Amino acid sequence: MVDPQPSVYWLGLRIDEPVTTLTDLLVSAVCFYAWYKLGKLAAGSKSLLYFRYYFLLMAVATLLGGLVGHAFLYALSFSWKLPGWIVSMFSVALIERSAIDYAKTYVPEKVGKFFLRLNVIELLVIMSITLYTLNFKWVEFHSGYGLLAIVFPFHAYVYYKTKDKGSRTIIFAVAIASIAALIFMNKIALHTWFNHLDISHTLMAIAAYIFYKGALKLYSTKH
Repeated sequence: MVDPQPSVYWLGLRIDEPVTTLTDLLVSAVCFYAWYKLGKLAAGSKSLLYFRYYFLLMAVATLLGGLVGHAFLYALSFSWKLPGWIVSMFSVALIERSAIDYAKTYVPEKVGKFFLRLNVIELLVIMSITLYTLNFKWVEFHSGYGLLAIVFPFHAYVYYKTKDKGSRTIIFAVAIASIAALIFMNKIALHTWFNHLDISHTLMAIAAYIFYKGALKLYSTKH
């Protein structure tokens, strides 16, 4: 555990947790880039649409997280963290739907429909709990569930069936995101100016870029 990051001042404006803010904005920039680039693909599948808007919503969520949740939260109340949290939950729900839709050729139709319905139910239930408790742990839980219980197994199954290089890349991205989550949960820090939040955000940015590369492989060759 390290000391909190000191605030910095720019043109008289106080900015709390400056490196944490910057690393959140790094994630946002990578996600905005991925959303923009994927929009140039000719493929018109639902799976691609879901994946692309996962990036857009995650970009918005981390932008809000950096600016509202960290840099300027001192001027607001704690509940102002909620918009970023909620948007991030919607984004994770979209990457879940993308994985389910992509795998629909290889899984029984009933299985796909079940998980698409479950996707909506778990989002609404966990979002309601988050709004009631104002506890970020539920956002973490939803993200972990979405990536490890949905995205990973569906793409692992596709890879098992087809050796799809895109699915293999997605699996690698999930692994990087999982390491980021472990560092965050265990508060593993290197320094005051590069704490557990900064490390996890940096790994999230790397994972986001790998997700993007995986998406390019998925949709440049299929659908």
